[in-house]
Amino acid sequence: MKHFIFYRLFILGLLTSAVCLSAEARGKYDNTDTIVVARDGTGQFRSVGEAVEVCRAFMEYRKVIFIKKGVYKEKVVVPSWLTNIEIVGEDRDKTVITYDDHANVPLKETGLPMGTFRTYTVKIEGCDITLRNITIENNAERLGQAVALHTEGDRLTFVNCRFLGNQDTVYTGMQNTRLCFEDCYIEGTTDFIFGPSTAWFENCEIRSKADSYVTAASTPADIQYGYVFCHCRFTADEGIAKVFLGRPWRAYAYTVLLNCELGGHIVPEGWHNWKDYHDPAAERIVRYGEYGSTGNGANPKGRVEWSHQLSAKEAKAITKERVLNI
Repeated sequence: MKHFIFYRLFILGLLTSAVCLSAEARGKYDNTDTIVVARDGTGQFRSVGEAVEVCRAFMEYRKVIFIKKGVYKEKVVVPSWLTNIEIVGEDRDKTVITYDDHANVPLKETGLPMGTFRTYTVKIEGCDITLRNITIENNAERLGQAVALHTEGDRLTFVNCRFLGNQDTVYTGMQNTRLCFEDCYIEGTTDFIFGPSTAWFENCEIRSKADSYVTAASTPADIQYGYVFCHCRFTADEGIAKVFLGRPWRAYAYTVLLNCELGGHIVPEGWHNWKDYHDPAAERIVRYGEYGSTGNGANPKGRVEWSHQLSAKEAKAITKERVLNI
């Protein structure tokens, strides 16, 4: 009995120490100072997840997590109680957060496939988060859906970032949330930008790695805007020749291109009806449109009849400020 009581007291002591240390760590970093992450040990932390963990909940100030060049193999979650954080890489192409989960990896608990929505490399649940000068990668083989970036927070900004993967690279996973991608590179094979969020893409390169589909928006019927691509370039790997701009994951999918450059890999019809999820009889409620497309893939007369070529007046009304309500 004495040994049992001693053991329980010992475990309780360890738990109390851990809580105290965690609280002490958070207190130490409860300020506007930049946190530095470095694989070689020259920063305060060696992993991105450790740096995220010490940030205080619902900060009123801006906190920067600076990540030195290196490859960080980890799954990172920025939880819902964290706000006002900026995650900045030292070098966009040489600061890489990577993981390799895919939808068919079995879960340890059940042995069942993990499915699409657990495969993320980075998941952002918090609001007012910015990522800058960094690469987020899911480097799983082409064995199923494999998300690199999964977003659920509102007012998220991504500047000069790369998002690397194959199927389902970027999942904009929550309706009534607003995202802004500026000067980013996004690659993938199938439906590699998908979900219900409102997102503005400006001066981005959207690169296809297979004959397939770029977007799969699932915009809710009562949301005015879904995906807007402004001054973006749609490119493809060598040998890719049959790519659709999008297919509707849900009936009211919204995707609009404004003054974008389209490579010759974009098929003349432009858009596809995803019959698994969308009633062909309701094609006209899908909100697909273009204005001012250029390049070999621009073909206004060849587009499906249920997409729209916007007038100059209609295009002018679609601004970053209106789309993101800022």
